[in-house]
Amino acid sequence: MKKEQSTGIGFFAKYLTLWVAICMVVGVLIGKFIPAIPAFFGKFEYANVSIPTAILIWVMIYPMMMKVDFQSIKDVRKNPKGLYVTWVTNWLIKPFTMFGIASFFFYVVFQGLIPSDLAKEYLAGAVLLGAAPCTAMVFVWSQLTKGNPAYTVVQVATNDLIILIAFIPIVKFLLGVSDVSVPWDTLILSVVLFVVIPLTGGIVTRMWMTKKKGLQYFEQQFLPKFDNVTTIGLLLMLVLLFSFQGEVILNNPLHIILIAVPLTIQTFLIFFISYLTSKILKLKHSIAAPAGMIGASNFFELSVAVAIALFGMDSPAALATTVGVLTEVPIMLLLVKIANNTNHWFPELDVTSVYATQLKNEKNNN
Repeated sequence: MKKEQSTGIGFFAKYLTLWVAICMVVGVLIGKFIPAIPAFFGKFEYANVSIPTAILIWVMIYPMMMKVDFQSIKDVRKNPKGLYVTWVTNWLIKPFTMFGIASFFFYVVFQGLIPSDLAKEYLAGAVLLGAAPCTAMVFVWSQLTKGNPAYTVVQVATNDLIILIAFIPIVKFLLGVSDVSVPWDTLILSVVLFVVIPLTGGIVTRMWMTKKKGLQYFEQQFLPKFDNVTTIGLLLMLVLLFSFQGEVILNNPLHIILIAVPLTIQTFLIFFISYLTSKILKLKHSIAAPAGMIGASNFFELSVAVAIALFGMDSPAALATTVGVLTEVPIMLLLVKIANNTNHWFPELDVTSVYATQLKNEKNNN
């Protein structure tokens, strides 16, 4: 237990890639040898949305949303440079570089390996990943890089709110360019189901528990009860997803690696865009590192959910978003190491950053 606290990442999260790989094998075996299971769960749908998947998505996302303190947004004006880096990278750069890089690899580099119909759906999955920057695991990456926790909360909180406005039009536009038809109502329903509802639930729970028991109880005793709930929900959903994907994977095993190539390149590119821009702006490392992490990593829970809602559990698009889950943790841990080894690039005395000082003063006043 002490080791997990010192590293800042729990047992499940630390080995997430291994668990995802195991879930992929288990799911494929279920789809191959016990096809009645995915057939049974496939019956439960409403408006093209899988009800079992929706439930598991809520299990994953709701605990994350409880961690976000939206009251911190009032301090945005006090030190906005790092937020500008986050916003511009996540919403004006990331979705479009993902589209460009994925298109180049799927349609040009891997033209002889991926049929055009599959390439189109893989690109759709990549677009969904690129349009959904991280909102939860960034807390882990921030902690591992000694990021400013108060500032990271603001970065995540504003990102959650921007998702409500920007995700649908960006996805609609890029999928339209990709010649993939997506109904507005399904997109809107997906965001309502997988962002608005868990976000509202998280806010209400946080406010209610904080008022009833106090902030210290909420953060130190209540939230830790949900530490592994998100990961367990994700793993159960992946077993279900891969049980539908079994035929596609068995017929195209090489495609897992091919999909991972542009996703990996995109991750490194976005990290260094944010990280080096922060260096140019002379931001502290405790702000620059989380800014790079929040753009580099993805809100893959939302991406997987929307891919399933739009294209189905057995779609290549859903498979592409799932590869994003498979590759994220090892890549992000490598980026954490890079960030920690280059902290001398940035101004010293990160601990005196304006948000940390202000947060401490506010607690003392209260």
